[in-house]
Amino acid sequence: MSKPSNLFWGASRRKARMVRAEGVYLWDDTGKRYLDGSSGPMTCNIGHGNAAVLAAMQDQMRASTFAMRLHFETNPAEHLASRLAEIAPGNLDQVFYTSGGSEAVESAMKLARAHALAMGEAQRWKVISRYPAYHGCTLGALSVTGYAPMTAPFDPMMVQMPKIPAPRAYLDGLDMDDPATGHHYADMLEHSILAEGPETVLAFIVEPIGGASTGALVPPAGYMARIRDICDRYGVLLIHDEVISGGGRVGTFFAGDLWGVVPDMITLSKGFGAGYMPLGAVILRAPIAEAVVGAANYLHGFTYGGNPLACAAGLAVLNEIERQGMMDNAVTVGTRLGTRLRALMQRYEIVGDVRGTGLLQAFELVSDRATMAPLPAGLNAYDRLVEIAYENGLIIYARRSRGGHAGDHFLLAPPMIATDAHIDEIMEKLTRSLDTFIAESRL
Repeated sequence: MSKPSNLFWGASRRKARMVRAEGVYLWDDTGKRYLDGSSGPMTCNIGHGNAAVLAAMQDQMRASTFAMRLHFETNPAEHLASRLAEIAPGNLDQVFYTSGGSEAVESAMKLARAHALAMGEAQRWKVISRYPAYHGCTLGALSVTGYAPMTAPFDPMMVQMPKIPAPRAYLDGLDMDDPATGHHYADMLEHSILAEGPETVLAFIVEPIGGASTGALVPPAGYMARIRDICDRYGVLLIHDEVISGGGRVGTFFAGDLWGVVPDMITLSKGFGAGYMPLGAVILRAPIAEAVVGAANYLHGFTYGGNPLACAAGLAVLNEIERQGMMDNAVTVGTRLGTRLRALMQRYEIVGDVRGTGLLQAFELVSDRATMAPLPAGLNAYDRLVEIAYENGLIIYARRSRGGHAGDHFLLAPPMIATDAHIDEIMEKLTRSLDTFIAESRL
């Protein structure tokens, strides 16, 4: 009998032990192979075991693995910042490194506050976000997260920030291709700013394409541009949270570029380091950075921020995305994946919606497609279907779709190196898993 693990993950459920990963596949210690249909989740964008990235990391290991940012600049950190400035939209050209997405969001919120103080606007402190939404697990990031099971236990420890509804047109029966729909949801931001008092509102943080909590939610036509206009009208900073949607899997490195909207800050992680090293960043406009530096009021940073080994990995990841044309592949293969997922709606009445862009796709299960009523919460469909798929050698990712207590959506986001054959394998295993779930649930 094996000895119980001493490793605490915060959950009681145990999984197989992974011993090898290559391309889009992972193997456990019994030799079973799994197709990584969620990229770990939504992190291993370029696939596992990329030889060029590993070689770049080995080269950097020989030079140095660590340098404290207060003592030294390093070539990898400087070169990666220059590359990010080149590909970031508009005049976003300053980079602040973190170790991950929660740290990036936390840093962006504090940068926004430091900027307000530098500009003599100390009354600005509220960061408006959406519900549902997920922006991280630190207390600051949780304050803008709209997912009740994650936030409720820690409510006494933080100040909850204002929320507006996410633009879930599919639930409200609205046409997402009509700009009037986008304006309807965006105008909720203006109403919130006015209700809170414009002089108190610091920033609005939004995922250009939804991640875990809204399941690859694509905003309605007109939404992103209207949000930008409203923020400008009231002097509110616009933060694009690209931790999940960034990194290339939607066909552009930043999802916000799909609408030509330039935010004031971008938070980035996950696919940025692609799982090879913990790596995150905030990218911001120079005037914001200069004001904060001039005021000397941003006493904030992380030990591993700008780590040379992590930055060397990040540079190599960017090179591989470009060298292999992965963003174009994400569009081509992602279109096929979306088409195959939409075909499920003809086969299964419980598939109520399919949404997404590129290789960030999702489907939602419902009990009634006409009303979009969710499945009974007691079925725990979001959890059970994931388990069945795992047993069938397919890894997918799921969350409750209605803020944490009801609804079931499932994200399919394989690495950007996925081929048509991989999509066929995903769909075969997913279909088999859905059949099993429906049979055992008597749906």
